[in-house]
Amino acid sequence: MILRVTQYGEPVLRKKGSPVSSFGPDLQTLIDDMIETMHDYEGIGLAAQQVNEALMVCVVDVRTRGAENSFLYSLDGKTPPLELFMPMALINPRIKILDPATITAEEGCLSFPGIYGNVDRPNHIEVTFQDATRAHHCMECDGLLARVVLHEVDHLNGVLYIDRMDATTLQDISGELKKLRKQPKQTSQDLS
Repeated sequence: MILRVTQYGEPVLRKKGSPVSSFGPDLQTLIDDMIETMHDYEGIGLAAQQVNEALMVCVVDVRTRGAENSFLYSLDGKTPPLELFMPMALINPRIKILDPATITAEEGCLSFPGIYGNVDRPNHIEVTFQDATRAHHCMECDGLLARVVLHEVDHLNGVLYIDRMDATTLQDISGELKKLRKQPKQTSQDLS
Protein backbone atom coordinates (compact mmCIF):
# COMPACT_ATOMS: atom_id res chain seq x y z
CA MET A 1 0.00 0.00 0.00
CA ILE A 2 1.32 3.44 -0.89
CA LEU A 3 1.62 5.59 2.23
CA ARG A 4 1.46 9.37 2.61
CA VAL A 5 4.92 10.94 2.83
CA THR A 6 5.22 13.41 5.68
CA GLN A 7 6.33 16.92 4.71
CA TYR A 8 8.72 19.45 6.22
CA GLY A 9 7.14 21.05 9.26
CA GLU A 10 5.45 17.88 10.56
CA PRO A 11 6.76 17.10 14.08
CA VAL A 12 7.37 13.39 13.39
CA LEU A 13 10.31 14.32 11.12
CA ARG A 14 12.16 15.64 14.18
CA LYS A 15 11.45 12.58 16.36
CA LYS A 16 14.18 10.07 17.09
CA GLY A 17 12.92 6.63 16.21
CA SER A 18 12.31 3.96 18.81
CA PRO A 19 14.42 0.81 18.40
CA VAL A 20 12.50 -2.06 16.84
CA SER A 21 12.06 -4.97 19.24
CA SER A 22 9.00 -6.65 17.73
CA PHE A 23 9.75 -8.52 14.51
CA GLY A 24 6.80 -10.07 12.73
CA PRO A 25 4.04 -9.55 10.18
CA ASP A 26 3.32 -5.92 11.17
CA LEU A 27 6.95 -4.95 10.67
CA GLN A 28 7.11 -6.78 7.33
CA THR A 29 3.94 -4.99 6.17
CA LEU A 30 5.43 -1.62 7.13
CA ILE A 31 8.64 -2.44 5.22
CA ASP A 32 6.70 -3.62 2.15
CA ASP A 33 4.55 -0.47 2.22
CA MET A 34 7.62 1.74 2.63
CA ILE A 35 9.32 0.10 -0.36
CA GLU A 36 6.19 0.48 -2.48
CA THR A 37 5.90 4.13 -1.41
CA MET A 38 9.59 4.83 -2.11
CA HIS A 39 9.29 3.34 -5.59
CA ASP A 40 6.02 5.16 -6.31
CA TYR A 41 7.65 8.50 -5.40
CA GLU A 42 10.74 7.52 -7.44
CA GLY A 43 12.96 7.77 -4.37
CA ILE A 44 16.07 5.82 -3.48
CA GLY A 45 15.57 5.86 0.29
CA LEU A 46 12.77 6.31 2.79
CA ALA A 47 12.74 6.43 6.59
CA ALA A 48 9.88 5.42 8.88
CA GLN A 49 9.48 9.04 10.07
CA GLN A 50 8.62 9.92 6.47
CA VAL A 51 5.56 7.68 6.69
CA ASN A 52 4.59 8.98 10.15
CA GLU A 53 6.24 6.20 12.20
CA ALA A 54 8.96 7.13 14.68
CA LEU A 55 10.83 3.82 14.41
CA MET A 56 14.42 2.84 13.59
CA VAL A 57 13.54 1.48 10.14
CA CYS A 58 14.54 2.71 6.71
CA VAL A 59 14.53 1.26 3.21
CA VAL A 60 17.03 1.81 0.40
CA ASP A 61 17.11 0.93 -3.29
CA VAL A 62 19.85 2.50 -5.40
CA ARG A 63 19.25 0.29 -8.45
CA THR A 64 16.75 2.72 -9.93
CA ARG A 65 19.41 5.32 -10.70
CA GLY A 66 21.60 3.01 -12.78
CA ALA A 67 24.41 4.07 -10.47
CA GLU A 68 25.93 0.65 -9.74
CA ASN A 69 29.34 1.91 -10.85
CA SER A 70 29.27 4.98 -8.58
CA PHE A 71 29.96 3.09 -5.37
CA LEU A 72 31.66 0.07 -3.87
CA TYR A 73 30.08 -2.15 -1.25
CA SER A 74 30.34 -5.38 0.63
CA LEU A 75 27.53 -7.05 2.54
CA ASP A 76 28.60 -9.46 5.28
CA GLY A 77 32.05 -9.63 3.68
CA LYS A 78 30.78 -10.51 0.19
CA THR A 79 29.77 -8.52 -2.90
CA PRO A 80 26.51 -10.08 -4.11
CA PRO A 81 24.72 -8.53 -7.10
CA LEU A 82 22.50 -5.64 -6.01
CA GLU A 83 19.42 -7.50 -7.30
CA LEU A 84 19.89 -10.10 -4.55
CA PHE A 85 19.45 -7.65 -1.67
CA MET A 86 17.89 -4.47 -3.03
CA PRO A 87 15.51 -3.06 -2.08
CA MET A 88 16.79 -3.51 1.44
CA ALA A 89 15.46 -2.65 4.89
CA LEU A 90 17.84 -1.45 7.59
CA ILE A 91 16.42 -1.97 11.07
CA ASN A 92 18.13 -0.48 14.14
CA PRO A 93 21.09 0.69 12.01
CA ARG A 94 24.34 1.94 13.53
CA ILE A 95 26.89 3.88 11.50
CA LYS A 96 30.67 3.82 11.80
CA ILE A 97 32.63 6.36 9.74
CA LEU A 98 35.57 4.57 8.10
CA ASP A 99 37.11 7.67 6.52
CA PRO A 100 36.49 11.18 7.90
CA ALA A 101 37.07 12.81 4.49
CA THR A 102 33.81 14.25 3.17
CA ILE A 103 32.38 14.78 -0.29
CA THR A 104 29.89 17.50 -1.19
CA ALA A 105 26.97 16.48 -3.40
CA GLU A 106 23.44 17.64 -4.11
CA GLU A 107 20.69 15.92 -2.15
CA GLY A 108 16.94 15.98 -2.25
CA CYS A 109 14.33 14.47 0.04
CA LEU A 110 10.82 13.13 -0.51
CA SER A 111 9.69 15.20 2.50
CA PHE A 112 11.01 18.35 0.77
CA PRO A 113 9.59 17.99 -2.77
CA GLY A 114 11.55 19.93 -5.36
CA ILE A 115 14.10 21.31 -2.86
CA TYR A 116 17.74 20.41 -3.45
CA GLY A 117 20.99 21.53 -1.87
CA ASN A 118 24.60 20.53 -1.38
CA VAL A 119 25.43 18.44 1.68
CA ASP A 120 28.86 17.32 2.96
CA ARG A 121 28.94 13.69 4.04
CA PRO A 122 31.62 11.13 4.79
CA ASN A 123 32.22 8.99 1.72
CA HIS A 124 33.14 5.66 3.35
CA ILE A 125 31.03 4.05 6.08
CA GLU A 126 30.10 0.80 7.74
CA VAL A 127 26.53 0.20 8.82
CA THR A 128 25.43 -2.63 11.08
CA PHE A 129 21.72 -3.43 11.09
CA GLN A 130 19.07 -6.10 11.34
CA ASP A 131 16.76 -7.31 8.60
CA ALA A 132 13.06 -8.18 8.91
CA THR A 133 13.94 -11.68 10.14
CA ARG A 134 15.98 -10.21 13.03
CA ALA A 135 19.27 -11.37 11.42
CA HIS A 136 22.29 -9.09 11.91
CA HIS A 137 24.28 -7.73 8.95
CA CYS A 138 27.25 -5.49 8.27
CA MET A 139 27.58 -3.46 5.10
CA GLU A 140 30.59 -1.39 4.10
CA CYS A 141 29.98 1.13 1.32
CA ASP A 142 31.01 4.40 -0.23
CA GLY A 143 29.73 6.87 -2.81
CA LEU A 144 26.01 7.13 -3.49
CA LEU A 145 25.08 4.13 -1.34
CA ALA A 146 26.91 5.58 1.69
CA ARG A 147 25.23 8.96 1.12
CA VAL A 148 21.75 7.42 0.94
CA VAL A 149 22.30 5.33 4.09
CA LEU A 150 23.62 8.38 5.98
CA HIS A 151 20.66 10.51 4.81
CA GLU A 152 18.12 7.89 5.93
CA VAL A 153 19.81 7.12 9.25
CA ASP A 154 19.83 10.87 9.94
CA HIS A 155 16.03 10.80 9.47
CA LEU A 156 15.81 8.00 12.06
CA ASN A 157 17.55 10.30 14.52
CA GLY A 158 15.36 13.32 13.76
CA VAL A 159 18.08 15.03 11.70
CA LEU A 160 17.16 16.48 8.28
CA TYR A 161 19.42 17.09 5.31
CA ILE A 162 18.88 20.83 5.66
CA ASP A 163 20.59 20.58 9.07
CA ARG A 164 23.76 19.48 7.26
CA MET A 165 23.77 22.26 4.65
CA ASP A 166 26.13 25.21 4.93
CA ALA A 167 24.70 28.67 5.64
CA THR A 168 24.96 29.82 2.01
CA THR A 169 23.09 26.81 0.62
CA LEU A 170 20.44 27.14 3.33
CA GLN A 171 20.02 30.83 2.54
CA ASP A 172 19.58 30.00 -1.16
CA ILE A 173 16.64 27.67 -0.42
CA SER A 174 15.14 29.57 2.54
CA GLY A 175 12.24 30.95 0.47
CA GLU A 176 11.29 27.47 -0.76
CA LEU A 177 11.51 26.09 2.79
CA LYS A 178 9.23 28.80 4.18
CA LYS A 179 6.72 28.19 1.39
CA LEU A 180 6.74 24.42 2.00
CA ARG A 181 6.39 24.83 5.77
CA LYS A 182 3.29 27.02 5.31
CA GLN A 183 1.54 24.62 2.92
CA PRO A 184 -1.39 22.73 4.45
CA LYS A 185 -0.45 19.14 5.15
CA GLN A 186 -2.50 16.29 3.76
CA THR A 187 -3.84 13.90 6.40
CA SER A 188 -4.42 10.18 6.09
CA GLN A 189 -8.16 10.94 5.94
CA ASP A 190 -7.59 13.15 2.87
CA LEU A 191 -6.21 10.12 1.03
CA SER A 192 -9.20 7.81 1.53
